[in-house]
Amino acid sequence: MSLARMSLSLAWLLPIRLRSALVPAMLAATVLALAPAAAASFDCASARAADEKAVCDSCDLAQLDVKMSTLYGVLTKLVAMGQRGMIQDAQRAWLAQRSTCGGDTSCLAGAYRSRIAQLEAALGEIYSRGPF
Repeated sequence: MSLARMSLSLAWLLPIRLRSALVPAMLAATVLALAPAAAASFDCASARAADEKAVCDSCDLAQLDVKMSTLYGVLTKLVAMGQRGMIQDAQRAWLAQRSTCGGDTSCLAGAYRSRIAQLEAALGEIYSRGPF
């Protein structure tokens, strides 16, 4: 019996509440496993700027880009419209700052790590306000 088939058959032994959480997690894990390794959050075929090309050419930068993009997407969904506008303005400013790195992968990695830390801190503030 394959590992995937065994994990799915074992899932039915769990209570319904756990099963409903497990199935989407297993599906997400499968999709991530099948996704290309260097897939950025934007279309690399239309990348023109040096910073975009560097992200598309580096698996590590592409992963940072996807992580940053995911955090940004989650954060903008959790805040009110006024805050969303401020976050969008900050993201545009960050993109302009990222472009100054050009093709320098070290600079780009630092820029991504900095932005990810900012987004995680903002999400941490939301999470600290209570159960959702």
